[in-house]
Amino acid sequence: MSPPEILYRMFNFLQKKIEKIRDVGKSGKAVLISTPPRILPAAENDKLYDHKIKIFDTFLDYTEDIKWHTDLHTLKRIPKIFSKDINILNKKYGSAKHVWEVNRLLFLPQICLNYSIKKDKKYLRQFISINDSWISDNPYLLGINWYSNIEVNIRLINWFLSWEILEANKLIESEPEFKDFVYNRWLPVIYMHCLYSYRNPSRFSSANNHLISEYAGLFIATSLWKFKDSAKWNIYAKKGLEAEIQKQHSENGINKEEAAEYIQFITDFFLLAYIVGEKTNNRFSPGYKLMLKKIFQYIYGFTDIKGNFPNYGDEDDGRVIILEHEKNYSNFKSLLTSGSIIYNDRELKTRSGGFDMKNRILFGKKGKIKFDSIKSTTVNPGSCIYKSEGHLILRKQSGNKEIYIHMNAAPLGYLSIAAHGHSDALSFILRLDGKGILVDTGTFSYHTHPEWRQYFIGTLAHNTIRINKKNQALNGGPTLWLKHYKTEVKEIISNENHDKIIAAHNGYRASGIQHIRELIFSKTDNTIQITDFLESDSGREYFIEFPLHLHPDMFPEKHKNYISVVDSSKNEKIKIFYDAKFDINIVKGQKSSIMGWYSGSFYRKEPSHMIYQTFKASSSISFKTKINIC
Repeated sequence: MSPPEILYRMFNFLQKKIEKIRDVGKSGKAVLISTPPRILPAAENDKLYDHKIKIFDTFLDYTEDIKWHTDLHTLKRIPKIFSKDINILNKKYGSAKHVWEVNRLLFLPQICLNYSIKKDKKYLRQFISINDSWISDNPYLLGINWYSNIEVNIRLINWFLSWEILEANKLIESEPEFKDFVYNRWLPVIYMHCLYSYRNPSRFSSANNHLISEYAGLFIATSLWKFKDSAKWNIYAKKGLEAEIQKQHSENGINKEEAAEYIQFITDFFLLAYIVGEKTNNRFSPGYKLMLKKIFQYIYGFTDIKGNFPNYGDEDDGRVIILEHEKNYSNFKSLLTSGSIIYNDRELKTRSGGFDMKNRILFGKKGKIKFDSIKSTTVNPGSCIYKSEGHLILRKQSGNKEIYIHMNAAPLGYLSIAAHGHSDALSFILRLDGKGILVDTGTFSYHTHPEWRQYFIGTLAHNTIRINKKNQALNGGPTLWLKHYKTEVKEIISNENHDKIIAAHNGYRASGIQHIRELIFSKTDNTIQITDFLESDSGREYFIEFPLHLHPDMFPEKHKNYISVVDSSKNEKIKIFYDAKFDINIVKGQKSSIMGWYSGSFYRKEPSHMIYQTFKASSSISFKTKINIC
């Protein structure tokens, strides 16, 4: 840590001591100095939501008594003590992530939308009852739900949406029970959330997506609820959002955390704040709007024909709001709908998911009219090469047929700890017509199952080279990297016939080895040729591992000098011609030394085939891999 960060951590330590003595259980005096403005258009909903919501691998029935401090998966309870004294790594408590996901209250806007259809007071009573339960069981700074500022701000956003959907200003006048709830219980806890958000910012090495959420939640909340400090908080939050949208993205709108799924999560914060700013005549700068457009354009460029994204870095199924009904909903596609409306963009519309419920809430009837008025266009996007950021998307598309390759020559992650990056330099994935063939293995967990965490973030879990059974970067904990590698894109040729990439990283400099990878994608004969160069100056023997991970729906068949990859119907997808130097083994679901696993979503994993290539060398060496796409 830098000297300023050390001082900041010392301040946090003193603040913690003071809060523990002075503030636990404190209740806010939430006096509104003006009536909250109407911000979002009137909600239109024509379909009732179910009373269950999925929390990773478990369903929560929110008509039943909710255990606000209990891990749904293990049924372990986190003690209700001073929040900042809780050790979230303590195995006997279960998973804080499971608990937090329930306490984001993502289902509250759904209840409000049910009420907006039926005007049935049972939904209003349900909304009041759940919030009363949460407020009673979560006194200020007591328990796990006051531990993380990101969770505080996601609750603020879902309370904001709930207020807007219920048209709370009107409801207060007609429903005495609701009025009592609002003034005596709801507004005081909203105020304390705003106060906590302002007092507990993420700084220095922690200033990643958490800081974005803190600014967004506080900006959105104080745009609606006008407490005595709201104007000050709103200016502070808006200034922070203006800064972070620039700091945390590259010049091409690529998020620097190097965690692909997080892009939809982070973009929702910036999008919601932007819409609220527009609706309250508190607009963000042209620079903010331009960067938001670049983010949408990157989403357009990095999604495949089915809306899938390259799964580099961490993914935890995190969402800011959940308003959809559809099982196969893609928030990336929804964001492209939002982007097409804001920027009147035909290309963004071509990969969007249509005018879904989320966009109905945010843009209303006028948004639907605008979306429908954007003329459709037929686009077969080509390769998208982001050299300075190291994201290399190679593509051949014709109609509904697509070859999609993502090669990763990006940095490890953002800031000194690179919390959500994986050790995956020069790895690549392959999708055909939106189906995974060669894949990134996913994430599975953060703070639980440390041996699995180490596997999924490690180099062996990616389609790249590992040397001497060590990661390319030095790991210091579940969300901490101590020594980063540097990557370099040395050469790019991209045209309608072929793409050629040469890139390198220095993660094995301590062993005197540099890895350089050349990848050539021929669009004329649908082949991928990879040449790996290992330049060694040590003269010492070293052990090479080159894994290729298959999607669980794909199956390898070994032949004399190649491996055929087929789907469940025995349709051949690719042939992999491997270098004769390698010893070849097929591994699936190995636990003793973890290999051959795939995590398609958080807290879920399944066995999958891995082509495991190994070789020992004592000098510089090169080897070739050719992939024929059938």
